[in-house]
Amino acid sequence: MSRSDTPQRIRGTQDLFGEAARRHHAVVSAFDRVRGLYGFQRVEIPIFEATAVFARSIGETTDVVSKEMYTFEDRGGDSLTLRPEFTAGLSRAYLTEGWQQFVPLKLATHGPVFRYERPQKGRYRQFHQIDAEIIGAAEPQADVELLVMADQLLRELGIADGVTLQLNTLGDAETRDAWRAALVAHFEAHRGELSEDSLVRLDKNPLRILDSKDPRDRPIADAAPGIDAHMSSEAGAFFEAVTKGLDAAGVAWTRNARLVRGLDYYRHTAFEFVTDRLGAQGTVLAGGRYDGLIESLGGPATPAVGWAAGIERLGMLIDEPAKPTIDVAVVPMGAAAEAAAGGVIATLRRAGVACDMAYKGNMKKRMQKADAAGARFAVILGEDELARGEASVKRLATGEQAAVPLDRIAAWIGVETAA
Repeated sequence: MSRSDTPQRIRGTQDLFGEAARRHHAVVSAFDRVRGLYGFQRVEIPIFEATAVFARSIGETTDVVSKEMYTFEDRGGDSLTLRPEFTAGLSRAYLTEGWQQFVPLKLATHGPVFRYERPQKGRYRQFHQIDAEIIGAAEPQADVELLVMADQLLRELGIADGVTLQLNTLGDAETRDAWRAALVAHFEAHRGELSEDSLVRLDKNPLRILDSKDPRDRPIADAAPGIDAHMSSEAGAFFEAVTKGLDAAGVAWTRNARLVRGLDYYRHTAFEFVTDRLGAQGTVLAGGRYDGLIESLGGPATPAVGWAAGIERLGMLIDEPAKPTIDVAVVPMGAAAEAAAGGVIATLRRAGVACDMAYKGNMKKRMQKADAAGARFAVILGEDELARGEASVKRLATGEQAAVPLDRIAAWIGVETAA
């Protein structure tokens, strides 16, 4: 088969290997450590759901639903969609799996998500996210906990200094309705100057005009009324509790009164952690409170708050992780030694010693391979050593060598490593 006949990787997907795989693993490992510190349970949910789960929860008018979802009909005629994000699927599971009995629920997950968008730096059609949610907690302390957790994750990854937390409030239902009415009146007065996309949003989802990147919309959006003039006392108190909680935890934040989540089920806290280290200012972690989402899926009114972050984007910001190394390279010379080496290496691994076998080339090449793998010791097996029931164990950093009985190698390595 010629190269032209070989199936190629689909555009917008990745094959993770080497450094890319190490960066991915470093982000996931840090996330697992931090979510454990905060008592978040790890959960797994399906990669695909009924299309209605995303259409009803994310919203028909969003770009994700209208332009970016991978939707297909299965053999039974059902419309299914590869998940473009985690929150909708977690909310569906909360309703269908009886998780209501465990509220408040602190959930964490990670894995691939799918969006049909133009691939660019740090953005793919199959990419990966980490996700954390608290379901069933209406208190502002839940928002604070998630934000502090996100801040600690960025610190663990060593990238907090280059990232800024932008924070806003979308108020309660009373606040949002009053603000929405003021926005509609403002945008209606400028209807003839808005872009085509914003005209559609004006009828269905006017808050999203505030987020428009179209240069025709920016002056109008920038002059739009802010939410603070319409804030109820209850919504103001909620936001103050969140900001005081962040201050008490030592988490720096800045107010961005133009930061919105355009869907009707969003309430109160909205936030983004942003950086300019990826070129243009980019979001690396974002979320908010979505008290109306589970209700939109047919469940009871249920408060919830959460965030998600792209693993690829976080992986681009961290320092390059060290290459994995091994403790021992087993170097057999001769057919009899190669047969015996299998037993030696199995015993070492069962004893918790990371090791590999250098079984190709002459002695010099095998020792070079052991050194390149970062091994601290080489266990050399030849016919003479086997006849004596021992191996020659060499400390590669110094060249020191010792004869060690085959059944004592693991213990000897353990003592030397601890010393």
